[in-house]
Amino acid sequence: MIIVETERVVLRNWRDEDRDLFREINRDEKVMAFFPFRRSHAECDLLFNRNRDMITGTGLGFYALADRDTDEAMGFCGLTPVDLPGILPEGSVEIGWRLATRFWGKGYVTEAAERLVEHGLTALGLAEIYAFAVQNNDRSIAVMRRLGMEHYGDRDFDHPKVPDTHPHLKRHVLYRTTARTLKIRKKRNDQFTQT
Repeated sequence: MIIVETERVVLRNWRDEDRDLFREINRDEKVMAFFPFRRSHAECDLLFNRNRDMITGTGLGFYALADRDTDEAMGFCGLTPVDLPGILPEGSVEIGWRLATRFWGKGYVTEAAERLVEHGLTALGLAEIYAFAVQNNDRSIAVMRRLGMEHYGDRDFDHPKVPDTHPHLKRHVLYRTTARTLKIRKKRNDQFTQT
């Protein structure tokens, strides 16, 4: 099942042949630098199955981000429900991504996420999409900014699921985009290309 595609990438549901890549990105020290844990082989498989089932059942989840020409999975980029009571409204959806390090620096995440934001706000009819990251996760924050998401500094938060043993990972910045923001951004882009 293909969710969306761009010139270079496809976002689709996971397949069994993607398991090794999924395990890799959830255990890699660089990829997981801003997370307080690394998943075991069994934990990765459990999350893989749960995520694949969610995509099949709801259409939401962290989709496999694959090379359009080879169909090789490189990581994930997806829209998924987020449960952070008191921080985000009930029913909120976040966009998130994770990419194997050998694919970093090529713009795949930005390309996929840009298309996915448009899909979420138009085809899925979402009112808003959130993104958040540890406050010094410069790579992810740069993607949020490239997507035209707005920083809600007065709503930055200490993530309740980050244990006290990792205080440097608690503080998160919050970004958001809406259908209105997307329209404004598209209008600016159209004006820029016409001049």
